[in-house]
Amino acid sequence: MTASFRIACAQLNPVVGDLAGNIALARAARDDARALAADLVVFSELFIAGYPPEDLILKPAFVRACMEATRALAATTADGGPALLVGTPWGEDGKAYNAVALLAGGRIEALRYKVDLPNYSVFDEKRVFAPGPLPEPVDFAGLRLGLPICEDIWTPAAVGSLAARGAELLISPNGSPFTLKKRAQRLDVARARVAETGLPLLYINQFGGQDELVFDGASFALNRDGALAAQLPAWGTALALTEWRRDAGGWACVEGPSARVEEGPEAAYLACVIGLRDYVEKNRFPSVVLGLSGGIDSAICAAMATDALGAARVHCIMLPYRYTSNASLDDAAACAEALGVRYDIVPIHTAVEAFDGMLAPLFKGAEPGLAEENLQSRIRGTTLMAVSNKFGGMVVTTGNKSEVSAGYATLYGDMNGGFNPIKDLYKTQVFALSRFRNEHVPKGCLGPDGVVIPENIITKAPTAELRENQTDQDSLPPYDVLDDILECLVDREEPLSAVVARGHAPETVKKVERLLYLSEYKRRQAAPGVKITERNFGRDRRYPIVNRFREQLP
Repeated sequence: MTASFRIACAQLNPVVGDLAGNIALARAARDDARALAADLVVFSELFIAGYPPEDLILKPAFVRACMEATRALAATTADGGPALLVGTPWGEDGKAYNAVALLAGGRIEALRYKVDLPNYSVFDEKRVFAPGPLPEPVDFAGLRLGLPICEDIWTPAAVGSLAARGAELLISPNGSPFTLKKRAQRLDVARARVAETGLPLLYINQFGGQDELVFDGASFALNRDGALAAQLPAWGTALALTEWRRDAGGWACVEGPSARVEEGPEAAYLACVIGLRDYVEKNRFPSVVLGLSGGIDSAICAAMATDALGAARVHCIMLPYRYTSNASLDDAAACAEALGVRYDIVPIHTAVEAFDGMLAPLFKGAEPGLAEENLQSRIRGTTLMAVSNKFGGMVVTTGNKSEVSAGYATLYGDMNGGFNPIKDLYKTQVFALSRFRNEHVPKGCLGPDGVVIPENIITKAPTAELRENQTDQDSLPPYDVLDDILECLVDREEPLSAVVARGHAPETVKKVERLLYLSEYKRRQAAPGVKITERNFGRDRRYPIVNRFREQLP
């Protein structure tokens, strides 16, 4: 019987739909694994297609192309090098399956299909895939490998079937998106399956951004006692060798990497940076442009953009009007200088006055108000889009989750843009991450060290500066109050009575609920943004725009 086995873990960054590019990544990883004398190279879920492919799976030509690419990759294994375990869509009898293929000896040796198709939160796999049967192990090189795919380890059925049928080692390809609590959840679930079966488990996750989702990698191995035997890094690609040996009790991982995994604010900041970087790179934008107002939201977005792309690819523009304070002008300039980015000032007085004159006959007799305020924002948004159209840089939009929740943003104004790195961060989290970034440069970030968000931006009262002496708290509760209420209503769907029981005034809770419902139409038209929390807008929380339901307080 085989006494030792070497598995290379390929934690890579595939691109959805780029079959040729993903195959090239797989071949390069196999070449590197050959140099490490690996017996098997394991890739993440649906690696050939990129994850998640969503409704591409409903396109028969796409599934056929993935199958052809998988067969072509299998042919490269005829040279006697390491075998490959790779995720791919697979079509059979008019159905599409989420499959994992064992490629060895120049052919597809085995296929196994995902059983438990997730249909919650960001997942909608029942829409596009058919479920597979309870799986049997795959025999390879004297081992019986159990190959549960991602969600298959979150419930006992598939893993239990594999154990009952003689599996000796569980290898689980995953496409598991990041949230702040996800690493602990993965480890708990994996340890539960190990405890139930007495089998060790190797967990392979992908890395990188795909639209709103960010995958942190952080692949790992558990031994039969649930102990962490190998830990790959988070927030980066890696090809890491794990060595397995058979003893009297079965297989054990006896050698593998032991990387530090970032947690808390560092992980949240890196998720925003990686999500923005991959959205820009994978969509082939040459650069980004954003309005730098002197406020904290645009400042942290400028820092994230610089960390993601480098200062040379970030263009910040201050767009002042009569209500823009000297402090905001100074703060924006100081932030741009600290980051080393291009900074221009484009006053909008002429455009605002032209619109005021054009609209004067229609607005005659009406008091100036919100329409005039929003006009300033929309002129700024149009200006940024013009720069984007002229030079090709993507506009980064800068609204935080508190503002997105309450509708404290102008449609077709400061909501203009292609991507929002802080869309799923509450305002209080933005403050915390700004302080964190001034004290740390997380790994892989391309921006300078030291203070990049001036202290005055962090400490001054937030304001949109659309009228004299305006602050956010003219319209909204204090952000610590607002964010606590929003976490209850958005992230946890708690009843209003429970929110009031936390010490919030009933009238404040009802006001926030009203703002939340009324701004749904804005969120439907908002740019995508990085998912950080357990329940983001768009992927997770999907409410109707036309909605007259309001919960009643006793």
